[in-house]
Amino acid sequence: MQKNSIQSLSKLAVPLKSKGRFFRENKTNLRTDFQRDRDRIIHSTAFRRLKHKTQVFVNTSGDHFRTRITHSLEVAQISRTLSKFFNLNEDLCETISLAHDLGHTPFGHAGEEALNKCMKKFGGFDHNIQTIRTILFLENRYYDFKGLNLTLETLDGLIKHNGPIKHLKKFNKILGKNYFRKKIKFSLSPSLEAQIASISDDIAYNSHDLEDGLNSNLFKLEDLEQVPVLNTIVFKHKKKLKIYSIDLIIRQIVREIINEMVKDIIITTQKNIKKYKIKNLDNVYNAKFRIVSFSKKMKNFDKKIKKFLRKKMYYHKNVQANTNLGKKIINKLFFLISKNPEKYINVSKYDKSNIARSICDFIAGMTDRYAINLYNKIK
Repeated sequence: MQKNSIQSLSKLAVPLKSKGRFFRENKTNLRTDFQRDRDRIIHSTAFRRLKHKTQVFVNTSGDHFRTRITHSLEVAQISRTLSKFFNLNEDLCETISLAHDLGHTPFGHAGEEALNKCMKKFGGFDHNIQTIRTILFLENRYYDFKGLNLTLETLDGLIKHNGPIKHLKKFNKILGKNYFRKKIKFSLSPSLEAQIASISDDIAYNSHDLEDGLNSNLFKLEDLEQVPVLNTIVFKHKKKLKIYSIDLIIRQIVREIINEMVKDIIITTQKNIKKYKIKNLDNVYNAKFRIVSFSKKMKNFDKKIKKFLRKKMYYHKNVQANTNLGKKIINKLFFLISKNPEKYINVSKYDKSNIARSICDFIAGMTDRYAINLYNKIK
């Protein structure tokens, strides 16, 4: 069965048989290498914790707002749709999508900003690199090695989530110098599967943050009419307000936004494959331009919607009050734990040679409510 699957994939796809893992393991006939990767992510502690980590709204503020785990599942669904269309390695695409936020702190990007400042003298903090750190060192579920021992292709896709890596300074400081021993070619472009996971992240962010913003009354449908692409969609659905509830109309608008963006990616990516003469996987890795992308019109929409969400949602006084509290909690926790690390963390589980990094790992792994409860207990 797997043999037929391997033969039926596109020449641009990452093959179902991996190039390998850091630590050698016995193969299984039940699952491909990338199905095993996906399952390891889903069963990891870090993935479970995402259900209590902020997307935009602090996790304690409502039952129906998105968290990191629902966001990751939505990214995975969009990426599988695109991957299937292009006949790529769906399991790899899904794995990268599910794993891409494993390194996120509590309190979203505000938490990341605070932790990066706390770690300024010790190499800094970056949630994308923390995802790799979590996978390589912090998830311990096996006798024979630390980490999840994911395939090199999955690691490559997660490392290059936002494209080729030109500067390794931060990687070396956070992961250890030359950890990958030339197994990852940082300067090459990511696989199409990784590019799809990345752009699906953008689609999920834009569309679902809009839905959460509308549902929380941070802005109204009328406000969306100033955004190109959105104005046509909103105008069409607003006519139905006399027949259907506002909740249902919002859901239909979000569905249509996702649909429009996915269709745009398919058309633009097909053009790019032709334009850049992408015939095989080597062509993908050596491409100097992003192959999976939006059209100019949709890039403009993406920029405008991000600007709209920043102004109306992320910088809204109610959201800012919570994110500022999140920053305060993380700063205080880092300060207090640094004074007596052994009181709060099992130092033997972490890197004894770098206590600051161990404290950073501990705080980055916290859920919103765990961080709030610990802060209230020790402040």
